[in-house]
Amino acid sequence: MGVHHMYEDPVPVRERPAGLIGRLVPDEPVFRLRIADALAKAEKWLQDCTNSAPDPHVVTLTGHLAAAGGKRLRPLLVLLGAEFGEPWRDGVTQAAVIAELVHISSLHHDDVMDRAETRHGVPSVHARWGERAAVFSGDWLLARAARLAADLGTEAIHLNAQTAGRLVAGQLRELTGPAPGEDPVEHYFQVTAGKTAALLSMSLGIGAVQAGAPAPYLPALTEYGEQLGVAFQIADDLLDLTSPAEVTGKDQGKDLLAGVPSLPVLLALAGKGRADRELRALLRAGPTSDAAAHRRALELFRRSPATAEAQALMRERLDLARAALGVLPDLPARRALTELCDVIAPRPV
Repeated sequence: MGVHHMYEDPVPVRERPAGLIGRLVPDEPVFRLRIADALAKAEKWLQDCTNSAPDPHVVTLTGHLAAAGGKRLRPLLVLLGAEFGEPWRDGVTQAAVIAELVHISSLHHDDVMDRAETRHGVPSVHARWGERAAVFSGDWLLARAARLAADLGTEAIHLNAQTAGRLVAGQLRELTGPAPGEDPVEHYFQVTAGKTAALLSMSLGIGAVQAGAPAPYLPALTEYGEQLGVAFQIADDLLDLTSPAEVTGKDQGKDLLAGVPSLPVLLALAGKGRADRELRALLRAGPTSDAAAHRRALELFRRSPATAEAQALMRERLDLARAALGVLPDLPARRALTELCDVIAPRPV
């Protein structure tokens, strides 16, 4: 009984909000309804996948974060990429599920790396069931995504495998840190390209491929995903430092607590202002469990020029993302992707 008790009480599936698509292209109700319907089908498939593990304990572990919610940005990008071809084709919904399975797998592993206690407003898998359970359940989700990709053919297998490789490489680069003499900010962007941008780029690409979109559209969509992914990570870094846990669903300043070198942290370490000098003294002491020091660091970040510098770099990436869309036809999906650049950016802090 004791063993089974550990895995009882899975997080209930929350009622799904309209999500990101509800904030995009408000003048295109037919388009929004079509995408919302496709997302609902992908959501049902996702839940079926996480419930398909042969052991009930594994079902609880793999379904924990899937049931807790999230923006479902990756499935949305798959569906938007498919709009530039024939989005009704077989395999598009399956591709959306693949993207989210890979994403949730990466969250299991990320939270172990970062020692994050919460995710989507619920306890993280590693915090509730331990590191080994989090790692192996993340591996199971990645394997499940590979099985789905195998059903779609060689190109989907290639995209899925390439993305998984980039995710792991990004994690390893973050773990090992910059090489001697390497610019820490440049190292950050290389890590981010693997950990975040790779999956956004793959989501758009696999959607376009499964829908049979014209070949010239593929580089534009994947480049958009690469730039959006970097901007998205910078936005996440800023929210980590400036938004409370009840807004983000994650511990505020979790990167600071774990000693993760986010972009604002790296810029503050190189800064010359008074707040930056005090920040350097706090940050160079390494990860801290001291609540007062943590609160002081968060307060200093809100006053540091590093936040404005990070926002400027984020806006540069968003401009590059918008520019990549220039070769695409003027469809509702293109307008949605353009609007998405504004939606993900946090307000100035």
